[in-house]
Amino acid sequence: MPEEAPVETALALDGAAGCIADARARTAEFLARAQSDHGLPVSARALELAQLVVSELVTNALKYAPGPVMLELRAAGDWLEITVWDTEPALPAARGADVGRVGQHGLEIVMAVADGFEAHREPVGKRITARLTLLDPPGPGLGG
Repeated sequence: MPEEAPVETALALDGAAGCIADARARTAEFLARAQSDHGLPVSARALELAQLVVSELVTNALKYAPGPVMLELRAAGDWLEITVWDTEPALPAARGADVGRVGQHGLEIVMAVADGFEAHREPVGKRITARLTLLDPPGPGLGG
């Protein structure tokens, strides 16, 4: 993360009905505040990808780990880190391609859209972090 102080928030999730939608909404609110109050650049694409990543990571945590889940959002410069902690110590692994498989593509989706991905065991459970750029990638002919 850049030298400037990051904008951060955390949300505890208990798996109650609607908590995944709430996590997505809170992510949108966080990014709107980061943009309006702190001047961070947040593209429409970044907002959509952030909500997608939050949805996938929180869904997986609630599905595979007993107990509470913690969502942490941290933005600085032109980066967003999305971290989800849960109580299951087993680290996730992307599954091999299988056109017949229905579902269980969340990790592959996150890894495809994220600019960085890490999974670490903690003294209790694990912490998954995905990093996204808040800017749109340069288009053809725009110097990128």
